[in-house]
Amino acid sequence: QVQLVESGGGLVQAGGSLRLSCAASGYISINVMGWYRQAPGKQRELVARIFNGGSTNYADSVKGRFTISRDGAKMTVYLQMNNLKPEDTAVYSCSALGVVAGTPYTTDYWGRGTQVTVSS
Repeated sequence: QVQLVESGGGLVQAGGSLRLSCAASGYISINVMGWYRQAPGKQRELVARIFNGGSTNYADSVKGRFTISRDGAKMTVYLQMNNLKPEDTAVYSCSALGVVAGTPYTTDYWGRGTQVTVSS
C-alpha cells in the first residue's frame, strides 16, 4: 500500500519558521515529490516540487523563503518555511508521482495534509 504522511504543521506567528516533512512508503518508484497548499475558497496551488534529477520549482510567492529538499533513499521530502506570512495559512499536502512496482503506469499520490496557520 502506498502512503504519504505529512507532519510539522502548526500555529506560528508572522516571521516565524516551520519545517514540514512527508514520508512516503510502499512499492513505488518516485519521480517527483512536491508540496501543495489549499486555503479555504481557493484552488490547490503548487508551493514547491523537486524532481529526481534534483531540479526544483517554487511558486513566486514563496521564492527566497521556502526550500524543498528530498531524501530519495528514504522517500522523504521536506519543506523549510521561513519568514512565514499570514497569506501562507493553508492546508499543506504532500504529493508523489511515481510508478507502482509491477506496473507500467504512473500514479499521483497525496497525503491527507497538515494545517499551517500564521498569525499576525
